[in-house]
Amino acid sequence: MNAVTLGPAGTYSHRAASAVAESVSFRESVTAIVEAVADGTFERGVVPIENSIEGSVTESLDALSEHDVSVVSEVVTPIRHGLLAQSGNFDIIASHSQALAQCRGYLEAEYPEIAQEAVASTARGVERARNDPTVAAIGHPDNATNGTELQVLATGIQDRTSNVTRFLVIAPLSERSDAGGKTTLIVYPNVNYPGLLLELLEAFADRNINLSRIESRPSGERLGDYLFHLDAEGGLYEDRTQAAVEEIEAIASEGWVRVLGSYDTRHVMY
Repeated sequence: MNAVTLGPAGTYSHRAASAVAESVSFRESVTAIVEAVADGTFERGVVPIENSIEGSVTESLDALSEHDVSVVSEVVTPIRHGLLAQSGNFDIIASHSQALAQCRGYLEAEYPEIAQEAVASTARGVERARNDPTVAAIGHPDNATNGTELQVLATGIQDRTSNVTRFLVIAPLSERSDAGGKTTLIVYPNVNYPGLLLELLEAFADRNINLSRIESRPSGERLGDYLFHLDAEGGLYEDRTQAAVEEIEAIASEGWVRVLGSYDTRHVMY
């Protein structure tokens, strides 16, 4: 099976993708990954969706709402950041914006005067550090020995040891499944009135289905107009989940509901 994820090689996304596919290719953005799966170029895509420190990855949420794909699995993996550089003398720390944010406390305490540069991925930051002695990177410590050697100046620099990231494994829409213990759906009501959100939540609460995540994102249609990303702890094979989705569809009859499918969770340790 072939999969596409955030590149270049060595990203945390690459590590997650390697757990579900024999062959891994790369794109520079989540949007490009979702598009490549939606048009059938790749069998699978692996995109970061949520981090335990920084929350949801908004680019992933938006890309999933704009393209017809399914979710067939999720991979949850711990994130262990290191500070990598050619030496202890550098002027810039480069990494993905999420990684910089996950290490905010460490950076403010140890390097308050050093400029930070957000790049496309942690691995892209490591490339910058390999090519420029004035740049340090935040990434997985193993990346220090992949290619030109870098020094691991510090490890475990994330602000919390419980730092984990959840990745969604996406597939073409035709592979959407009702099997699995968790279901993701996107709801665009296209209306706004008092109690709307309560109605959406009660569709699940009344059937004793826990929502493990609910996220609102601007629809892009007009100011104050939103769509909702929901993760429900129930599979579509269950009558109660099907009934909840049908109620959601009735509530959002002026808009649309996209059911991405049901799936199970895989924990991967690095």
